Amino acid sequence: MTTTRPAIENVMREERIFPPPPEFAARAHIKSMEEYKRLYQESIEQPEAFWARMAEELHWFERWQQVLKWEEPHAQWFLGGKINACYNCVDRHADGPNAEKVAFRWEGEPGDRRDLTYRQLKTEVSRFANVLKSLGLQRGDRVAIYMPLVPELAIAMLACARLGLTHTVIFGGFSADAIRERVNDAKARAVITADGGWRRGQIVPLKANVDTALADGACPTVEKVVVYRRCENAIAWQEGRDIWWHEAVASVSDDCPAVPLDSEHPLYILYTSGSTGKPKGVLHTTAGYLLGVTITTKYVFDLHPEDIYWCTADVGWVTGHSYVVYGPLANAATVVMYEGAPQHPDFGRWWSIVERHRVTILYTAPTAIRTFIRQGEQWPAKYDLSSLRLLGTVGEPINPEAWMWYHRVIGGGRCPVVDTWWQTETGMIMITPLPGAIPQKPGSATLPFFGVSPKVVNREGQPLGPNEGGFLVIDRPWPAMLRTLYGDDERYRQQYWSQIPHVYFTGDGARYDEDGYFWLMGRIDDVVNVSGHRLGTAEIESTLVSHPAVAEAAVIGRPDEVTGEALVAFVTVKSGFTKSDALRKELAEYVAERIGRFARPQEIRFADALPKTRSGKIMRRLLRKVATNDPELGDTTTLEDFSVLARLHEEEE
Repeated sequence: MTTTRPAIENVMREERIFPPPPEFAARAHIKSMEEYKRLYQESIEQPEAFWARMAEELHWFERWQQVLKWEEPHAQWFLGGKINACYNCVDRHADGPNAEKVAFRWEGEPGDRRDLTYRQLKTEVSRFANVLKSLGLQRGDRVAIYMPLVPELAIAMLACARLGLTHTVIFGGFSADAIRERVNDAKARAVITADGGWRRGQIVPLKANVDTALADGACPTVEKVVVYRRCENAIAWQEGRDIWWHEAVASVSDDCPAVPLDSEHPLYILYTSGSTGKPKGVLHTTAGYLLGVTITTKYVFDLHPEDIYWCTADVGWVTGHSYVVYGPLANAATVVMYEGAPQHPDFGRWWSIVERHRVTILYTAPTAIRTFIRQGEQWPAKYDLSSLRLLGTVGEPINPEAWMWYHRVIGGGRCPVVDTWWQTETGMIMITPLPGAIPQKPGSATLPFFGVSPKVVNREGQPLGPNEGGFLVIDRPWPAMLRTLYGDDERYRQQYWSQIPHVYFTGDGARYDEDGYFWLMGRIDDVVNVSGHRLGTAEIESTLVSHPAVAEAAVIGRPDEVTGEALVAFVTVKSGFTKSDALRKELAEYVAERIGRFARPQEIRFADALPKTRSGKIMRRLLRKVATNDPELGDTTTLEDFSVLARLHEEEE
């Protein structure tokens, strides 16, 4: 049976509203709701004039002749313009008054630290760009980067951008098989890696993984492997192919002019992995992407010159591309970068970093916040977090109670929280509060950013009314949007532009409320049909997490002969609470009372921890395997801690 729209049941309502603090709004870039509405209206009614004005904030070697050419589903922005992302992120600061400003304030997991000023960053980037040139790499070639979270990862990306090489960063948690698949799809001519990286006190064998991926000619396009010395662990060496980073940069000049590139020159390919099928190579180009991340960094985080900005994401994911490297550096920000795990050597590590570096802006994932909730308030209470003035979340919908804890415990009740919705494919933040202008509701991403036109529709593309759950789509192009899927334009058309005609299909379920605020309900895949009720699992999870005993929850559906699907909730409890059958019953009734009897979980399983990727997302696909006793786990290369699965099985034995 085909339904015309998700019709996701929504009974939860959030009545709490947090207006921007007056002292914050007084010095914000956007100071009021009226100002936001005026600019947003202009961006929708006169988009080309609006984006042209915004583009004046970037450096151009040659100005564009046409702002937008739109031939569905392909956009071209700033046609005829010549630009360089590296020049915008490095040179214009290094050659000006920000030369001695710290660009990266880096801390390694073992405790080593390093600051790089914009002048030093330009020197390092130019040297490494000359190394890449010496290897015979030319404009348009692809380069794979598989590194730990060290400044050299950003330096490698920027050096590629400087020359017009298209980089594809592979997250350091991926296996040799995943590396091989991505390198071959991109037809990369070189791989940049490190001997190892630190994670939870252990060395991740990065070079060994690359060697395995490339063994026996499995990646025939790769000619060279550049190796950064990080951990000084023993590694194999292939003469003629492998090159030490430190030796290569020592023999080249630090003079390497940035190459003027066409606005639509491919900047990077980033692969998004699914539970099935070949990873998708999302292709982003230069000018539109750079503009999108530059202005969202400025306005969403209300960035000022004195800020110390920390986005905790790994650069292997799009959040790291957009909001660790390109967006902040284009704004001449001081960016904190931390190599290791949040709980090493204990759960105070992140808060010690905030205290030590006087971080003012913190951008992290709801999963991390819920993990900290589970550990209790005593950890952040040990540290001085008074430097913080703005908090942000990214990656998945945030439960209202996790929002409240973040606001109260980490932000001291004084920091606005920007709950941001966007995707690898969108390149930039799309729905978000502007912290000096838009009142926040816990759990809502609030309103669209300038120039972004989201809609909630049914399967036929018809608009839905307030609080009717449907498909989130975007009905006009924006500068930072993906241009295609690398080497597979037909899949791009089918996946994003053919689900509902003439709109970009996000794959997310959403609703908007009476105030026009958007509430994201997770992937459409995370919708369960119980006795004809289509339930967004994110809403049930939010309800469970609002219970005083629950730290984290993940809800999945499993086949049921009577109801079609049955809800199974995996729950971790806070310290001080005891797992028991009585608590199981209490939690099931708690959901039933707040959402409806139809949403009552058939089964609640207690867990010490939930299976997560190293980027912090709960792997609900694996929980479905556990719930249905399916031994075929599929791809587990992104799983942070495999022992979590074993413990989940033990719980049920």
